[in-house]
Amino acid sequence: MTSREKIGRIFARSADARTGFWTGDPVAETMTRYLAELGFAERNQLFDHLQDDCRWIPVWGYQHPEGREAFDVLLGQPRTSLSQPGCFAECASLAEIEAHPWPNPAYCDFTADLARVRQHLDKAVFTGTWACFFHIAADYFGMENYFMKMHTDPEQVEAVTNHVTDFFVAANDQYFAQLGDAADYFFFGNDFGTQQSLLLSPECFKHFILPSMRRLIAGAKKFNKKVMVHSCGAIREIIPLLIEAGIDGLHPLQARAAGMDAASLAREYKRDLVFMGGVDTQELLVHATPAQIKDEVRRLRDLLGPHYIVSPSHEGVLPNVPLANIVAMAEAARE
Repeated sequence: MTSREKIGRIFARSADARTGFWTGDPVAETMTRYLAELGFAERNQLFDHLQDDCRWIPVWGYQHPEGREAFDVLLGQPRTSLSQPGCFAECASLAEIEAHPWPNPAYCDFTADLARVRQHLDKAVFTGTWACFFHIAADYFGMENYFMKMHTDPEQVEAVTNHVTDFFVAANDQYFAQLGDAADYFFFGNDFGTQQSLLLSPECFKHFILPSMRRLIAGAKKFNKKVMVHSCGAIREIIPLLIEAGIDGLHPLQARAAGMDAASLAREYKRDLVFMGGVDTQELLVHATPAQIKDEVRRLRDLLGPHYIVSPSHEGVLPNVPLANIVAMAEAARE
């Protein structure tokens, strides 16, 4: 059985499904260190060594003929902080938003991305645009202004969000049409939670976020793709809304965030979702022994499996995670 078939059985909820494994996407410094320790030259050697079932290939492909950014949220000004006011921070009218140079999906070229996907036809490839419309819309206003304008100028937030989502929906349409059946999963992400709670109320989520989620999910379903959604943080309150919108899987299960413990997630949502993640990267993978890592993976498999993909609770594995613990996680996932 290939890894692609194995993960396919997980998403099909087959009775004979076996738990899968995804290493995640170690950051550059981590990857350099792991490759050096193993004497490997490139990242796919690490993934092959760990017998990883999955490959993540996010696509972008935007190539403006004059080199312009797709989403110029600061109108060319340098970024000085994550909460810096964007170009619509003092927006006075919808006409100003409509006049903005929004990206043209006709400038997307996915040739290189498609070639990468076709190198891994035996793996479960998670792909598509990352479609982080929530973060981009926030950047156009600045985070604080964005949340304030949901109450003072909701039509501005709606207009900006729709323009951003329009691009991602159209880009995905092009990409999935060219992709065909070379990959089976659309994977996209926006972080809606903090360690303790949602960044916005469930009511604001329904109003400003959920319509875009539905559009992106429906666009992938049109091409018969399963949908895996990423959100870090304590997002338990909106999981039913995500299920209703049509997602098939949820990543990364931030293990130490409020309400994201595996036992209660399994009890409430195991019948509805494939879970990917859950192996704590904040404390466990950093400080535990390989034996403790294996015990935790077994616990998660018992709770969430067999329709479960073992993976870190954040895909961007940091350099403080010993390679031995990643190896232990992979070994326990294959037991």
